[in-house]
Amino acid sequence: CLLTARAMGTLQSKISFHTTKYRAEGSAGQTGGAGASQQHSPAHTDAVTSVAALKPDLCVSGGRDKSVAVCSWRSGAALRRFVGHEREVTKVTSALDSNRVFSASRDKTVMMWELHGTSGPSQHFPGHDLVVTGLAVSPDASQLCTGSRDNTVCKWDTETGECLGRATISRNLVTHLCWVPGEPYVIQTSEDKTTRVWDSRELQVAHTFPAKQHIQTCCDVSQDGRYCLSSSSGSAGQGGEATLWDLRQTRGRVCEYKGHFQTTNSCVFLPRGPALTPSIATSSSDSTVKVWDQDTAGRG
Repeated sequence: CLLTARAMGTLQSKISFHTTKYRAEGSAGQTGGAGASQQHSPAHTDAVTSVAALKPDLCVSGGRDKSVAVCSWRSGAALRRFVGHEREVTKVTSALDSNRVFSASRDKTVMMWELHGTSGPSQHFPGHDLVVTGLAVSPDASQLCTGSRDNTVCKWDTETGECLGRATISRNLVTHLCWVPGEPYVIQTSEDKTTRVWDSRELQVAHTFPAKQHIQTCCDVSQDGRYCLSSSSGSAGQGGEATLWDLRQTRGRVCEYKGHFQTTNSCVFLPRGPALTPSIATSSSDSTVKVWDQDTAGRG
């Protein structure tokens, strides 16, 4: 199916939460009652730049207002708000079902927040020379990988804040990072049009997929760790595709998903159920979200 979202070119925080009253420092365990229809304040006061799953019923978001917010998937209620960055938050992430939230910013730093802790950061990761544009946490939340427009990828110990490694590749302006479930590998997309697989143990590139024709804007990994997705920039019907890559066997291109007329800003594997066909979703600056059959590249 083709889901048209006319207000979605660049994700804005103009969504109203029809839930319980917004709380800047609330309890993360509270949710609104079923069927709540009250109008409430949005989680952010400016554009939302990133969103990620935190727990089965919680998500985390970051915005141009320099803040990080935790909201309920079920009710939409904003439950926590963390403030500490000096500039716009660019990326947020968390190990699923963990109580730790991570945020990257244009202030060149990454911060860690405790879901049930104070409103201030519990750990601080400085070290990049430019805006941090990639953020991936290991499944056990013990290690963190960050990437930046300064051409570097760094690995950190989340407990101590120590930088465990730093790798620099010329022209590797990082656009996104994601951790492969159950593996020591991290996927990275870049403005140099490539998608790389990093071995986090030594922080070395284990594989580089063939370069595309356009900047690679985002990546995601399937839950079984077999495939990764990357998305491309584009304009006037050129580029804008998403690409499915094989991580385990051929390590080559499996399929392309073409149909967007402008840059595809994000791509994601959709949750798979027993009766559901494997599917992916892409969102684009052409104001559309498309859902694709993962195997055939057809739109349902």
